[in-house]
Amino acid sequence: MDHLYPFLFEPIIKEKLWGGKSLHDVLAKPHMSDYDGESWELSGVPGNVSIVRNGPHAGKSLTELIEQFKGDLVGEHVFNKHGNMFPLLFKFIDAQQDLSIQVHPNDELAHKRHNSFGKTEMWYVIDAEPDASLIVGFNKQVDAPQYMDCVQNNKLMSVLNREKVQPHDVFFIPAGRIHTIGKGLLIAEIQQTSDVTYRIHDFDRVDANGNKRELHNDLAVEAIDFSIPDSYKTTYDLEAGEQLIGTSDYFVTKRWFINEPTSLEFGHSSCTVLMCIEGSLELSFFEELPTMSKGDTVLVPSCIEELTLTPEGNCILLEIHIPD
Repeated sequence: MDHLYPFLFEPIIKEKLWGGKSLHDVLAKPHMSDYDGESWELSGVPGNVSIVRNGPHAGKSLTELIEQFKGDLVGEHVFNKHGNMFPLLFKFIDAQQDLSIQVHPNDELAHKRHNSFGKTEMWYVIDAEPDASLIVGFNKQVDAPQYMDCVQNNKLMSVLNREKVQPHDVFFIPAGRIHTIGKGLLIAEIQQTSDVTYRIHDFDRVDANGNKRELHNDLAVEAIDFSIPDSYKTTYDLEAGEQLIGTSDYFVTKRWFINEPTSLEFGHSSCTVLMCIEGSLELSFFEELPTMSKGDTVLVPSCIEELTLTPEGNCILLEIHIPD
């Protein structure tokens, strides 16, 4: 009863103004409403802690698993730093309308204001309608006073960087970078465990009661990073079997393109999270989880050092770990 194996969790579905049906239709998630916007796949967020759905530990929460298995589950360095709090949150997001334009504070500011982690995140585009786009960063250099002038005079869109996107595009979004997911996108998101968001612009939308959502521009301006990188989009080789596509102090992400039996050797000391983006695979040795399919997110305990995967056709996996 006490052995560890790869864990699947019950999806936590979040209804959103901008949501739709793709989580159910494309990723086989439970259909809760016609506005299902997010599926939280692996979460330690208080009030939204994931529940195991496979094997003898089914019904236990992620927090209970960490309390019981500690470093054997998450990795010694992760447990020593975070205790029973799982430091990352994994989601799928279905945007049928543009999300609000927002920014997240870094660790220092989030701790000072909210006693919370900051929020660095990354996106992997699973599906994109023709001409779908998103906003990330600025299209020209502005400072805080110029930015606030744009906000107050309804000129914000003129200084934001809009990117056309297609399936398999990757964007890394450090805390402080303005961003929003555009309509017609289905995205896998990896982020720090934080729900601190400063909403900057919401396209004058109203909720069911006719109320506009609160904006947080005074809080946001201090959190914004006004620097402009060489490129906002991550470049990588779509055909490569194994590629590093995201690295930070909080998570490291590899992309696997698998079309033949493959052994994944985990050369790191934390747990591993696998997100299946395309196809399905058989896992060797684990009767609790014999297969993974598109839309599955699996927590592989740190004590498991290797998995053998046998794909059906072409498969794409994201492999994420927490660096020392």
